Parts: sequence; C-alpha cells; structure tokens
Amino acid sequence: MKTKALFPGSFDPFTAGHLNILKRALTMFDEVVVAVGINQDKRSFFDMEKKLDIIRQATASLEGVSVISYDNLTVDTCRQRGIRHIVRGVRNMLDFEAERSIADANRRLAPEVETIIIPTAQEFAHISSSAVRDILSHGGDYSSFIPEGVVL
Repeated sequence: MKTKALFPGSFDPFTAGHLNILKRALTMFDEVVVAVGINQDKRSFFDMEKKLDIIRQATASLEGVSVISYDNLTVDTCRQRGIRHIVRGVRNMLDFEAERSIADANRRLAPEVETIIIPTAQEFAHISSSAVRDILSHGGDYSSFIPEGVVL
C-alpha cells in the first residue's frame, strides 16, 4: 500500500524552503500531494493558476508529487483523498507553536489524520513567502529564495 501525505499551504509563492520540506517528505512517503489552499482572509500576491504553475515548475523533476488546489478544511481534503498524514514545515519556534495549535485542532476534527512537522534545513530558515513578495514588490533579486529554474 502506498503511503500518502498532504503538504498544504498558501504557497504565495512556493519557495526553496518549501521545496526542501517537500523533498524530505518524499523520503518518508510514496506520494506527497502539494495542496494550495484558498484562504478567504488573505489577499494573495499570485492568483491560483500562477501558484499552481510555480509549484509544477519547481517539482517537474520529482516523482511522487501531485499538485492540487482546495477550498475546504484540510482534514476534509485528506479524508476525500484517503490521506492520513499532513506535512508541515517550520523555520523557528514561533512557526512550531502555530503549527502545533493547528495540528491539535486537526487531530480533534480528524483523529485518524496525523501531522508530521519537519524543521526547515538551516540554509533555508531565513526564507519566507512574505520575504519573497517584499523582494518582488521592490524589484530585488529573489532568485536565491525560490527553487532553481522557476520563473515568477
């Protein structure tokens, strides 16, 4: 039986740090579904199609990766797809506390779905989607913050 995980996020945009987490998750799971969530409370920098395109560019050479969008509860997406694991990356303790709270809520909603938290490799800990958006907004060089070969 193939093991699957869901790697959810807003991915606005997908960064080199996200790719690092995804590659490491692929060492634990046969398939990882990168799921771009629609967050009504956030105004996106990139539209959904562009986000999906960026992720497909970044993951084109990886086996076992699929890319979707979703607009319901993450645990409901897991249930619909028969996925029992959620993968989340953290850069620091603030991220960890936020992710732990979300994992606790998800466990209450869906006890059969487990969250795996993967700390970002040190060389990517400074990278955030917010930083990339800020660099883009000011015309800076964002190339070292996004996966190689990705065109924004």
